[in-house]
Amino acid sequence: MKMKRRFAIFSILWISCWTSAVLAQEAGSGDVLINELEYFEKPGLNVMLFHDFYPEGHQGGVAFIQHGVRTATNGDLRLEPTPGQWQPLPKMGDRVVDTKKNEIYVNLSFPDTSKHLKGFNPIVYPDLEMDYTVRVTSEGSAFRVTVDLKEPLPAEWVGKVGFNLELFPTDLFGKSYYMDGRSGLFPRQVNGPMYKDYRGEFQAEPMAVGKKLTVAPEMPEQLLQIESFREELKLIDGRGNHNNGWYVVRADVSAGATTKAIDWLITPHVIPNWLYEPVVHVSQVGYHPNQDKKAIIELDKNDGSSHKAILKKLSASGGYEEVKSVSPEKWGKFLRYNYVILDFSEVKDPGLYQVSYGESKSNVFKIDSDVYKRHVWQPTLEYFLPVQMCHMRVNEKYKVWHGLCHDDDALMAPTDINHFDGYVQGSSTLTKYKPLEHVPGLNVGGWHDAGDYDLRVESQAGTVHILSLAYEEFGSDYDQTYIDQENKLVEMLHPDGKPDMLQQVEHGLLTILGGYENLGRLYRGIICPSLRQYVMLGDGSTMTDNVVYQAKGNEADFDGMWSMKVANEFSKMYDPLSHKDSIKLVADKLDDRMVFTEENPSRTLDVIGGLAAASRVMKEYNPDLSQRSLKAAEELWGIYHELEGKRLTNNKIKALAELILTTEKDEYKKEMLAMKAEIVQNIGNVGWVMGRVMPHIDDEAFQEEINEAVVGLKAEIDKQAGETPFGVPYRPHIWGAGWGIQSFGYRQYFLHTGWPETFSREYMLSALNFVLGCHPGKNTQSFASGVGAESLLVAYGVNRGEWSYIPGGVGSGTALIRPDFPELKVWPFLWQQTEYVMGGGGTNFMFLALASDYLLSNE
Repeated sequence: MKMKRRFAIFSILWISCWTSAVLAQEAGSGDVLINELEYFEKPGLNVMLFHDFYPEGHQGGVAFIQHGVRTATNGDLRLEPTPGQWQPLPKMGDRVVDTKKNEIYVNLSFPDTSKHLKGFNPIVYPDLEMDYTVRVTSEGSAFRVTVDLKEPLPAEWVGKVGFNLELFPTDLFGKSYYMDGRSGLFPRQVNGPMYKDYRGEFQAEPMAVGKKLTVAPEMPEQLLQIESFREELKLIDGRGNHNNGWYVVRADVSAGATTKAIDWLITPHVIPNWLYEPVVHVSQVGYHPNQDKKAIIELDKNDGSSHKAILKKLSASGGYEEVKSVSPEKWGKFLRYNYVILDFSEVKDPGLYQVSYGESKSNVFKIDSDVYKRHVWQPTLEYFLPVQMCHMRVNEKYKVWHGLCHDDDALMAPTDINHFDGYVQGSSTLTKYKPLEHVPGLNVGGWHDAGDYDLRVESQAGTVHILSLAYEEFGSDYDQTYIDQENKLVEMLHPDGKPDMLQQVEHGLLTILGGYENLGRLYRGIICPSLRQYVMLGDGSTMTDNVVYQAKGNEADFDGMWSMKVANEFSKMYDPLSHKDSIKLVADKLDDRMVFTEENPSRTLDVIGGLAAASRVMKEYNPDLSQRSLKAAEELWGIYHELEGKRLTNNKIKALAELILTTEKDEYKKEMLAMKAEIVQNIGNVGWVMGRVMPHIDDEAFQEEINEAVVGLKAEIDKQAGETPFGVPYRPHIWGAGWGIQSFGYRQYFLHTGWPETFSREYMLSALNFVLGCHPGKNTQSFASGVGAESLLVAYGVNRGEWSYIPGGVGSGTALIRPDFPELKVWPFLWQQTEYVMGGGGTNFMFLALASDYLLSNE
């Protein structure tokens, strides 16, 4: 035992000495210079300062990328030890880059009045005015991070304001740290003890406190040392207060401090002569023999190697047979990488293949004519859509995905409120219903939106529209799901003799028409009243009691729940442990979701298109629903079609096209002809719509002008797609571009079928390949969960708390950490990277895969 103890002490001392020696060597290895993109750079290290300003998504402030992995981020002053999504954020001012001093600084201030009780995710700002500057200066291979305050903190804010730096958790689980020589491990789950902070919220006690923190000394690629020259550092597990929290390193701002109120020296370890390991991007599913096939190989921009790209075929008896070995074609630089491409389109023999480049290899993929026949689009229809179905119990053999949920829908939302998820109810309900009055007919149909449990009308209509067009184009009678609307029951992997696609269209129409026919207008959305309900994960049936609330004279109490004038009131709702006044509300079971309305002509026109398209495919399957859908579409068109405005044009054209295809009425065709100038001007947004309706417009001049505009559109798409080696436009803002590229591919199908002489099918196929693995960054997985050799298996769905996924759900995809770092982390709480969505997500992917199979098999 003594020998083991001595060995353990020796090991700790050796690691500590090795760490100190390595970091000392790094500190003397020369300055890290500011590059042309205005961040600090050397091989293996990048340090950004407020290139991104999305801290609620763990994307902003001072950020470190070590050896191709973003390890630390969000370095900034915050008003909480572990802030969440609805906590106050500073307003960003000037950002100054001084290459002579080798420093970057940013001026910031509290409050940001543009977000105070306003807009999407409104924030309650406390009474604090504070101007400050965050400055990062390179000192050798270390970085001096300082914060200067214009004025000292008010006395009541001392101990509440501090500088936070967040450490990404997944890569640290089970790894070690030192704080002033004392060691510890980063836990896989958050552990106590807990304490109450000044707001009355529970936080995890710091894991360690001291002046010098060393992160992951056993990991040279992630070794990071932080030293504070003023207040002590606290290492905190942010998941103690928010499931999506990261590890936080924090130092408080002390009383009276102004200049260098925060003074840290951060020393990241950099492996000498480090190069990004080549990544071989291929479709994780594979390729049809008739489609172009390219392996896109991603290299460090300083990589001067010139390996052969080798295509091998796996033998049925084991081993490989070399099929092709060539120097890949140089493509050039995109974002921070260089790319070379292996084109093996000529290979058509069925089988399993792999591409290698040096020591790097792709996953094994298939080439065969049946590549899209199973296990590709089917999981979206078999799993994702059923799991997302609201107002149903959803079973899968021995498993219950969720019980019967939200059967108490819905109460009319109170007036003059700005909901914490962005819903806004004005001074009127816009209906005959009074605030808190139950609206009948809303406890049917619909799909939960993405990782949330709300029903957004655009998500419902978008899903209905895409499913309707998919059925109309490809006629899939695929049936693997039992759906019983009368008894509100779903049994997955249990065929019932009815096409699943039509049953899902029906399910979406039930919620849209239920709202329209009972409210006299479309709903904006249906969502829970409290933040405690909203952040709930797991089984949605536990969110409400499924019993319609009956007013009992406590409406005044309930109205107080909606008040955003009291800081942090959201976090106290439905929590009797921290807010005794809520016990009465819980006892009265005021848990029903709220239905919001709005006057939004553009969104209404978007829904019209979905209703008109669904009417066509429901004609034989459910004639009554078909008639009701068309009736609603035409009634709404009669109200909104005369309105004008730039924001209305695209959706008006889309709605008009679907009405023409459904009814063939001359009045709609005349209106389409009258919009010729708007169509030409907006051809980039509506060209795909026109590809479907052109055969129904008998006007030569109209046809000529639209055809000419389409040629111009093709040239613009060629230009944008040519900017990337992946053959698709890639211009993400905050959210991953996966959804947008799926939508791009979906539209390309109709551009190709409408103008086959102008548009080939290749852009559509490239969009599908992008989703299936051909996208920038080291994570090569398919965005479609459970689809392909490697796929997104930790995703932002309703089961994200279990680090799980829903088969057939499609994540938002690789995000861009500005200005040039593509990222797809293994972490279930980054909505901008891995969130599933309705409408533009899985159903767009399903359409793409169906379309690819159809075209490749028939052209």
